[in-house]
Amino acid sequence: MTEGHSPDQTTTDTAQEPGLEAPVPSAASELADLLVATAAGTAAPVPLETQAPDVDDDDPPNGIDWAVALPAGLIALAVVAWGLSSPGSFADLASTALTGLLENFGWAFILFGTVFVAFILFVAFSKFGTIRLGGADEAPEFRTSSWIAMMFAAGMGIGLMFYGATEPLTYYRDGLPGHSPREVGTAMAQSMFHWTLHPWAIYAVVGLAIAYSTFRAGRSQLLSQAFVPLIGERLAQGWLGKVIDVSSIVATVFGTACSLGVGAVQIRAGLQASGLVRNPGSQVVLGVVLVLTLCFLLSAMSGVGRGIQYLSNANMVLAALLAIFVFILGPTVSILNLVPSSIGAYLDEFFEMAGRTAESADGTAGDWLGSWTIFYWAWWTSWSPFVGMFLARISRGRSIREFCVTILFVPAGLSVVWFAIFGGTAITLERGGHSVWGDGSAEAQLFNLLHTLPGGTVAGVLAMVLLATFFITSADSASTVMGSMSQGGRTDASPWVSAAWGVATAAIGLTLLLTGSDDALGNLQNVTIIAASPFLLVLIGLMVSLVKGLREDVIYLEYRENQRFQQRMARERRLHREARERRARRQQLRHPASVLRRGRH
Repeated sequence: MTEGHSPDQTTTDTAQEPGLEAPVPSAASELADLLVATAAGTAAPVPLETQAPDVDDDDPPNGIDWAVALPAGLIALAVVAWGLSSPGSFADLASTALTGLLENFGWAFILFGTVFVAFILFVAFSKFGTIRLGGADEAPEFRTSSWIAMMFAAGMGIGLMFYGATEPLTYYRDGLPGHSPREVGTAMAQSMFHWTLHPWAIYAVVGLAIAYSTFRAGRSQLLSQAFVPLIGERLAQGWLGKVIDVSSIVATVFGTACSLGVGAVQIRAGLQASGLVRNPGSQVVLGVVLVLTLCFLLSAMSGVGRGIQYLSNANMVLAALLAIFVFILGPTVSILNLVPSSIGAYLDEFFEMAGRTAESADGTAGDWLGSWTIFYWAWWTSWSPFVGMFLARISRGRSIREFCVTILFVPAGLSVVWFAIFGGTAITLERGGHSVWGDGSAEAQLFNLLHTLPGGTVAGVLAMVLLATFFITSADSASTVMGSMSQGGRTDASPWVSAAWGVATAAIGLTLLLTGSDDALGNLQNVTIIAASPFLLVLIGLMVSLVKGLREDVIYLEYRENQRFQQRMARERRLHREARERRARRQQLRHPASVLRRGRH
């Protein structure tokens, strides 16, 4: 044995006997070879992954993917034709289908709503979080402030205007399953549960999957392409991919139609509260829908995005002014007290709210869940294709951790403030004997609240303008996204294709309003839940596909390889140290006197 060669050291130049596997080079020898090659200038060049791959956009300039657009369009036309020709049977079937869905699959909405939150948190704080949505050194496309403003405007709007006052007030007056009325903390906590982490987690699943698939993997901007790691390229471009894209369009068109209906009935209530229109009927709703539709169609047909950008910024300014108006002239101290107490109640009751099913409250919670929690989860699910694609487009250059944490927590914080202002004011007025409940109409309660404050009439007009602009911007974005999905994921969809989907959305919204008679909002909720249910399966599949794709990412693979190398190095250092200690002990036993003398010196 040559001097310095230890039997514990793994070598690579030993003759190999036939039938035996080749010895694995030690980590130390690999590192030594790399250092020698680097010093000699013979090491292989390491390419820097600074540029994102080009997005696949091979579709014809104005081509329509009829395999996607035609089935989705036929479904929309069938709903409109059936609802207008036989409104009674349409409403009855929607109610029956909803009952069966809630009884058999309501648990799925409840369970996976929280699973999505846990999934986004896991991805954010795992080793996947360092992966960038684009090239390794690519800078974000938008400033952080603009990025946050755009994501909040996309994901919320009409919903906050409609439910900001009425939802906490309803819970306070009527109580919740398992809770008595007049519990302020519980009422605020339940509102926060519906409007903070859960909706944005649903949006984040779709947005992250599309952003990674498009900007990291270089695929086209289609939801089906995000499934390539799970189902393969052939199925993603084949019939299964078409089914996924069709379900995305159907969910979007019905979710946007629901928002259109909610906005229309609230504007009608505002016109009546302001005294501009006395006893507004269905004709007023029809007129409101037609005006709003015309506005966002003109925007979609113009193909000019700058105007919509300005309008979105104006939305945020107007919403802030309205909130400040109520905060200053309303019960300011009570509002400030509600912010920390609501957060505390939310954290305290989180698992109770997340685990509430039809069996809760002695089996009486089913109807309540269908009207509130499950409806919300379905509404967010139906909005997730369009909001997710929008979030993906504005998030290029962000890391996965930055994307997930910001989208999950920043808009949620703004929602907490909004509900504390409007919901807290409504509850305070209720306790003080100045109730804004009225006849129980949810659409009128915001205007009832505003009219109790000085200058409330002007604020009411501002609220109606804000409702209209919120819908115009959301509907314009949704129709553009549906047009893009109908044209193979084109970045800039043809204006007339987007306009066609805008018309379909308006027609469905009107149909749901007219067939619902006195319970138009209930009809909107029922059909939204039914239409969004199949897309829940798409969201579940997206989680699996996204993780599979992330595990194959070069940055994650290099991290795993580095971990394995460090483990090998640690083992080899330990073995080397143990061998050295054994040699020292043997030397001491053989020559104790010389060892003792060396120790004295």
